[in-house]
Amino acid sequence: MAGSKTNAMSRKEVLAAVRAIPPEKNFVWNGKDEDDRPATAEELKAAIESSRGKRGRPAGSGTKKQVAIRIDSDVLAAFRASGAGWQTRMNAALRDWLKSHSPV
Repeated sequence: MAGSKTNAMSRKEVLAAVRAIPPEKNFVWNGKDEDDRPATAEELKAAIESSRGKRGRPAGSGTKKQVAIRIDSDVLAAFRASGAGWQTRMNAALRDWLKSHSPV
């Protein structure tokens, strides 16, 4: 395949060049200092996977239930107009109502 060769050096020339590297320039881990050791493929993979967030919707509190409910348009508009967190405020209003009323 034309153009696929990336190195004009022979195998012997490459080995000779590698052997000619002075020890202070050789960055292969020598087993002495753990902090200077390059990460293994498994360590790199684990680090990448642990740095990624979980995909999808975040887990809920576990105390709430999802239901379908019909709310009058004006009531819904008023809560939505109050901005982000309107569902939490609506829940708090219902909870406050329950303190003084019986749901039956």
